[in-house]
Amino acid sequence: MTSTLPVPPMVSPAGPPPAAPPPADRPRSRWSAFWRGRGDDAAWVRPALLALLLLTGVLYVWGLGASGWGNAFYSAAVQAGSESWKAFFYGSSDAANSITVDKTPGSLWIMALSVRIFGLSSWSILVPQALMGVATAGLLYATVRRWYGPAAGLLAGAVSALTPVAVLMFRFNNPDALLVLLMVAGAYATVRAIENGATKWLVLAGVFVGFGFLTKMLQALLVVPAYALAYLFAGPPKLGKRIWQLLLAGLAVVVAAGWYIAVVELVPASMRPYIGGSQNNSLLELTLGYNGLGRLNGEETGSVGGGGAGGAGGGMWGETGLLRMFDGSQGGQVSWLLPAALITLVAGLVLTARAARTDRLRAGLILWGSWLVITASVFSFMQGIFHAYYTVALAPAIGAVVGMGSVLLWRHRRNVFAALTLAAAIGVSAWWSYHLLGRSADFLPWLRWVVLAGGVLAALGVLATLRLPARIALATAGLAVAAVLAGPAAYAVQTAATPHTGSIPSAGPASQGGGFGGRGGPGGAGGRGQRGAFPGGGFPAGGFPGGGFPGGGTPPGGTTGTLPGGAAPGGTATGGGMRGGGGMGGLLNAATVSDRMKALLEANADRYTWVAAAVGSQNASGYQLATGDPVMAIGGFNGSDPSPTLAQFQQYVAEGKIHYFIGSGGGFGGGRGGAGSGGSNTSSQISAWVTATFTAQTVDGVTVYDLTAQ
Repeated sequence: MTSTLPVPPMVSPAGPPPAAPPPADRPRSRWSAFWRGRGDDAAWVRPALLALLLLTGVLYVWGLGASGWGNAFYSAAVQAGSESWKAFFYGSSDAANSITVDKTPGSLWIMALSVRIFGLSSWSILVPQALMGVATAGLLYATVRRWYGPAAGLLAGAVSALTPVAVLMFRFNNPDALLVLLMVAGAYATVRAIENGATKWLVLAGVFVGFGFLTKMLQALLVVPAYALAYLFAGPPKLGKRIWQLLLAGLAVVVAAGWYIAVVELVPASMRPYIGGSQNNSLLELTLGYNGLGRLNGEETGSVGGGGAGGAGGGMWGETGLLRMFDGSQGGQVSWLLPAALITLVAGLVLTARAARTDRLRAGLILWGSWLVITASVFSFMQGIFHAYYTVALAPAIGAVVGMGSVLLWRHRRNVFAALTLAAAIGVSAWWSYHLLGRSADFLPWLRWVVLAGGVLAALGVLATLRLPARIALATAGLAVAAVLAGPAAYAVQTAATPHTGSIPSAGPASQGGGFGGRGGPGGAGGRGQRGAFPGGGFPAGGFPGGGFPGGGTPPGGTTGTLPGGAAPGGTATGGGMRGGGGMGGLLNAATVSDRMKALLEANADRYTWVAAAVGSQNASGYQLATGDPVMAIGGFNGSDPSPTLAQFQQYVAEGKIHYFIGSGGGFGGGRGGAGSGGSNTSSQISAWVTATFTAQTVDGVTVYDLTAQ
């Protein structure tokens, strides 16, 4: 892009000759173009964008290695995929391909490629997640600014990036980071389709959703109604063509996701690993059951527990209902600006109600507002497995709606309705931030009062902007942004400064007192309680699902109310998961492997297909990551999958393929994972057979059986 500079006036002939003006067609330097951005942008736009991306990158990468393997369940699968292309394709838990993780492997592919290039380490696994977070913030900015301008885009990116649960998940190795990036990419493609009515952009949106399915299965489909509603309402073509285009986009989703299901289902079971999380070795069953309808109605076969009853009812996954996103478990994770988003969404739709059908401002509100309302509604009422970190899927929608709605109301602030609504959104946000900060009374206790005072002043300032000079009006806007972002920013920094491991990480400091919005959080204390705890305070009936333990009996120490290894439900305050005692792993965190145990497993490891077998994927993952050799995860994640069968395991042992059985495991071993879970008891059968057939030895507190010595 070129710029035309004005020619300065000629000076007196007695004076020095004027400098020659630059030619009108002389291109700017690359650095100037990079820093200045688009020619029609104000001077502050590009530097502000670069600052947003840089600060997001620092927040997401800073101290990343402190989290170690993060979720060792996925890290072990990444390690396996970096050594075996077959394990890479299927998402196997080990390089010998005994069983897969309980998700499609899209996110594992990115991490496994990173490990193949840079070697196995915490950084090679977690940095790709952080880069996805930076890309999400940048793409969200680009999407929102197309119709609402750079200020809205920057606010959207900042709100999303500073949402505590977003900081958590873009620094972690669960599939949610890639899922969120792909969903934002689909929204960008939908925006482009609405601009010009091009079918290719709608098809591309469908492809992004399909790839999202390969990342976290049916959760990716939650944004499809938002894409479809926005285009159906505001797309330029006539109605018939819009419907036809949407059908093509739906076909793109099916093709982009379905090819993988078809391949896995058509390959004979004997030629691939067992599909973890399923009871019938079927990816289609996993998609529609355990990771599908079971999440909605609480009937996940093989799960660790049942869901909550509707409305005010509760279960081990917490209470369901309209206020679930505000309760003690989810509130501090994601809800800081959720009230503001809902207020500005309704106000924006009112202000654009009389606009033309194809009005882009309203189309943006429909797109992001539908994403927000539909996803939040599903999360609020689903009765199956639900973790607070799922709410990261709301962060881009909240950011976009807040950015768009705030800018729209600011532009119309001479309208009494717009001014009052914007002031209300600021005031309510400040009050809610004050309330959330109060749940963590020991965390920066002064901040809640600063936020409340700043929000009240900013709200009053908005009402007075008609009589204030322009500079003071802008200062009011800056104060409002600072007041509503201070709370989540403080939680975000605290989250980045805290290592997180295990299967159920959570953001921010420990909190107490659920107050508005439900019974409260983990441990029944009204807040997050101990990091990693189950909502409701632990397992159903205070013990293990089914009341049993692998091999029968009770956990070490004889206490049915504790986790494997003697840890109480809730785990540690800093680990983000549940740590077993001694060297044992558990359902939610990997084993800590001593040097002696590591040396034992590594001895003559090349003679065996699996150096060891252990009940539960998290338990097995610790040993596999410590040794770098395949460890069989009996029963998959929960220990409730029928893989391998007792006969298969006995055959492996007879063929000398497994060296050790690690007896103090962390799976549930076939106990019922709550009412109606119906999981297999195969792992209990295997444990019982091993204990009856082989001699136990204890290595640093861990019971081990040598399966090659009888």
